[in-house]
Amino acid sequence: MATTVIPSTDQRTLVQHTGWAYWPIAFIARLPFAMMTVGVLMLVVAATGSVGLGGLTSAAVGVGVVVAGPIFGDLVDRHGQRRVLVPVGLANGLLLALFPLIVMSAAPEGVVLAAALAIGLSAPQAAAMSRSRLLTIIAARLAPTRRVQTTSRVMSYESAADETAFVIGPFLVGILAAFIAPWAPIAIAAALSFGFVTAFALHPTARVQAGGDAEAERAPVRAVFARPILVLVAATFGVGVFFGTTLTSLTAFAQSFGDESRAGLLYGLMGIGSAALALGVVLLPDRFALRRRWLVFAAVLSASALGYAMFADAGSIVMWLLLMGLGVGPTLVTLFSLAGMRAPAGRAATTMTLLGSALTLAQALASAVTGWVAEELGVGVAMALPAVAAALVLALGVVNVGVERPGRGSKRGVSVV
Repeated sequence: MATTVIPSTDQRTLVQHTGWAYWPIAFIARLPFAMMTVGVLMLVVAATGSVGLGGLTSAAVGVGVVVAGPIFGDLVDRHGQRRVLVPVGLANGLLLALFPLIVMSAAPEGVVLAAALAIGLSAPQAAAMSRSRLLTIIAARLAPTRRVQTTSRVMSYESAADETAFVIGPFLVGILAAFIAPWAPIAIAAALSFGFVTAFALHPTARVQAGGDAEAERAPVRAVFARPILVLVAATFGVGVFFGTTLTSLTAFAQSFGDESRAGLLYGLMGIGSAALALGVVLLPDRFALRRRWLVFAAVLSASALGYAMFADAGSIVMWLLLMGLGVGPTLVTLFSLAGMRAPAGRAATTMTLLGSALTLAQALASAVTGWVAEELGVGVAMALPAVAAALVLALGVVNVGVERPGRGSKRGVSVV
């Protein structure tokens, strides 16, 4: 299918370029990705009674995502989103539809893990694709005077959309598992993947490519692994560890009260403040630099995670989750905003999928480790792990300050912001 090459800029807004229908389609298309890790975890726990096996299964999904994500990103940068996302979305929907049948058939653990790995390998990262697609439109179509502000707003929106999806995803998993059956969330995710991921892939914006000689302008893959981007990947990994340890420790916490399905509902509460603050980031003044935002909001995350570890009980757990959301949302916005600004020429999709893969892999691996910790060392120890992850994100924020010193990264063709 021919790629639409866009040769000039104009004064129209980004929404006028994308059309209003793009935004709900792109949002719903990311829900299967937001639901699969939590849905797989809860289905396996409900079917087997083992938090440890549930964590391992989530980890298998994450391993598949991290292996395939950067490959998909490179393929998209070379061939366009439509040619990659259509077959990937259909394959992922089919695998999701088959997974409950495999788990409930009492298949061997190896088969369950292999099926989860296949789900991860075929996961269509709609969020990363949306970010790279919008960044390409901004660079190719918007007037230069509007690009910086529009990029900031788009990254805030995209991160808030991610947070909202990761609120709605676990919330839907909890509701569907509690009121229908443990297999229902995965079945719904399969239907959404068939319908909305395909619609997202076929949307006219998927054909957009910046003008000029794409091959000549595209930076080599090694440019994505420059220090200014790697520190963002590491920090995003830390955020994923935070998500995974929080989700699984909450599952163990809820299971100790005899109702593991509550974990999805509790986890969703954390995203309320997270999504609100993510959207509010765009209102922060420009003088509040991104590197400082990273430090401030990671400090909020660390302090609240410490409270979650030390003082959480059945009565206060909601308060600590809400406070953690106030830190994690803006931190994630900051990381993806920096990624959008530092992405090498022609490597937006590769950069965004690398961060998205790091986030998902970390969440899944952390789920596996936390599940083992909860079973072997106790729920209290498991609930301390989110504070460790938050401290890692804060430490990497300090490292980033050094990376942003004048001259750092310029020789690799990566802008440092």
